Amino acid sequence: MLDDLLDYDDDDDDANLDGAVVGIDLGTTNSVISAILDGQAVVIADHRGHELQPSTVAWMPDGNRLVGVKARMRRAVDPENTVFSAKRLIGQAYGSKAVERAMASLPYQLLEGERQEVLISTRTGAVTVPTVSSHVLSHLKALAEARLGCPVAYCVITVPANFSDAQRAATRKAATLAGMEVLRILNEPTAAAIAYGQGRRIHQRIAVFDLGGGTFDVSVLAVRDNLYEVVATGGDSFLGGDDVDAAIFRWLAQEFLKKHRIDPEADPIAKARLLMAAEQIKHSLSEEDEVEGSLTEVSKGRGGVALGLDFRISRKQFNKMIADLAQATMDTTDKVLAEAGLSPTSIDEVILVGGSTRIPLIQQLVTSKFGKTPSSDLDPMKVVAQGAAIQADRMINPSEHQGVLLDVTPHSLRIATVKGYSKVLIAKNSTIPAQGTTTFFAASDNHNRVTLRVCQGEDDQFEANVPLGELTLEELPEGKRGEMGIQVAFTIDADGILQVCAKNTESKTATHATLSLVGSQDER
Repeated sequence: MLDDLLDYDDDDDDANLDGAVVGIDLGTTNSVISAILDGQAVVIADHRGHELQPSTVAWMPDGNRLVGVKARMRRAVDPENTVFSAKRLIGQAYGSKAVERAMASLPYQLLEGERQEVLISTRTGAVTVPTVSSHVLSHLKALAEARLGCPVAYCVITVPANFSDAQRAATRKAATLAGMEVLRILNEPTAAAIAYGQGRRIHQRIAVFDLGGGTFDVSVLAVRDNLYEVVATGGDSFLGGDDVDAAIFRWLAQEFLKKHRIDPEADPIAKARLLMAAEQIKHSLSEEDEVEGSLTEVSKGRGGVALGLDFRISRKQFNKMIADLAQATMDTTDKVLAEAGLSPTSIDEVILVGGSTRIPLIQQLVTSKFGKTPSSDLDPMKVVAQGAAIQADRMINPSEHQGVLLDVTPHSLRIATVKGYSKVLIAKNSTIPAQGTTTFFAASDNHNRVTLRVCQGEDDQFEANVPLGELTLEELPEGKRGEMGIQVAFTIDADGILQVCAKNTESKTATHATLSLVGSQDER
């Protein structure tokens, strides 16, 4: 059984891979790339020593494009052509609630493409979200090639455990556009657990608490030597450091409005500058009890006079600003523990992942929840990329001692039934790869065409869940109601990507789809 779940493909001649392999943490705020050097997972820095590369892409007036540290600097002067936090948009449908929320806060313009795909408006034209992410990945790839001295052709890339089928497929597409073959899409908490377990013989229940720039996940794993089994996982694809920044920004904006009677939200540059200041204030309040300072040239008043803002914020004020966000992480943690059938005190080790776990309030709540201080062995900003690099190395150099991953699906996968209801074919927290099948019968006589709708979520009502796509069977043999059967099979691969097959049981006519984009039917 376990042999079928090993993380490499026996049909591939992995020993003859032409090109280096890396592990990548494609983050909302920052991204990290790592490779195995001299037996250790090493994070690769740029020529200035920056290990964290901002997940930011800027389109310059001269037509050139900047990525990373230099691009981030453009946010304060050209926010409408500087794209950041694209991870929150990847794989999302244009009309989704997530995109609606993003549009309310992002300074750059979003457009609707074909099949509800999100497009981002730039100086040089509209681009897809995977294209933006591919620029970040190409930048990381170039850094690795400079360090390793050879082309980078393969990667293991991580995603939040709570990412949907469409988000995973879009992330894979971004890596392909960057010129890399994806060996595996790996959940971020699982990657962190791999890094934690590397070189240790442990038998523990581990909770990975992952609060990054834009997403939150918590996963419970049972680790036994080289076996990593995810017991339960959950999270929020729209909860992270960006929301903390937004809370501080709202406070700064109110203070600016009081002082100057000018709303900075109406000025894209003023808003961008206050948002960047909010991020720096967040970092400072993670180290200090109080922060004060002066912001110059936030906006311009009459006659072009520069308008600034003096501020003073205490950690107590900060904690109050983010209390609801912090509590949301605890509520999700409780839910995941309940799904795992475990109490907080039954967890042997807690691993913090993501830059937002440096916030003292978050650390205090996690420590209180589990009754123990989280592990300090690993850098929360690097551990995911390092775990991905370890997994990538294991996949190209398989051995009997390599780890086995038993990950789970973060959502129930369903198919529409009668009267607006849905039926579960693969339940949440099912070990992947996973399969589920069911058979439907025609609801009326001479029914020669059937459309099947697929969604993910935990509600029995189809419309309350997230739609994934549709499949249509046509030219079916006519028959009486209840006689013609339609067999539907769901298959989730090791990357967590869903494939659907529908087959007429009489004629054996079949149609397949990889549900990779909202509204798409990538017919195979």
